[in-house]
Amino acid sequence: MGKLETNKKAKEDSLLMTAYKLFTTKGVTSTSVSDIARSAGIGKGTFYLYFKDKYDLKNRLVAKHSARLFKTAMADLEKSGRVLDFKEKIIFIIDSILDQLNENQALLTFISKNLSWGIFKNALTAHSGTDEIDFLSIYNEMLEDAPRKINEPEIMLFMIIELISSTCYSAILYKEPVSLDELKPHLYRSINDIIDRHMTNA
Repeated sequence: MGKLETNKKAKEDSLLMTAYKLFTTKGVTSTSVSDIARSAGIGKGTFYLYFKDKYDLKNRLVAKHSARLFKTAMADLEKSGRVLDFKEKIIFIIDSILDQLNENQALLTFISKNLSWGIFKNALTAHSGTDEIDFLSIYNEMLEDAPRKINEPEIMLFMIIELISSTCYSAILYKEPVSLDELKPHLYRSINDIIDRHMTNA
């Protein structure tokens, strides 16, 4: 990477880090492009060389941090050295991601408020940064290892993600209706049921 590219990357990283700090302390609505540029020590005009607006930057942050959560979960799976079947792998990855969010509740709040299915898909299939990995390829490999064919795998994944996001936010932040550890067995039984319903009988 040449000096120009290095400087460009440094400015982009500065904007991303600064915006994340402001978004997680002040909120997206209360943070302006001027706030981000000023805090990053970059001219407001320069901001628009990297992002269309603060919402474009916000989406990039959601994608970046979502991909990082998954990357860490996959590293945890590899380090464990365990041989798991399809459903066990799904649960292991989810368990790792939930533990990461439990440890970083500011990130949980930021992602849960700003994550949509479209952004999630882009987060896990795009390659705009070194933190991102090809989730789609990994997911397809996992599907190939399933004991039976999975019907409508994207809908299955969507249902699992919606279930997790709708139940775990309150459990992590407020321990309502129970703590995350108490919720996990119920959550994982439901996820197993979702997977079973999407498996063919053949």
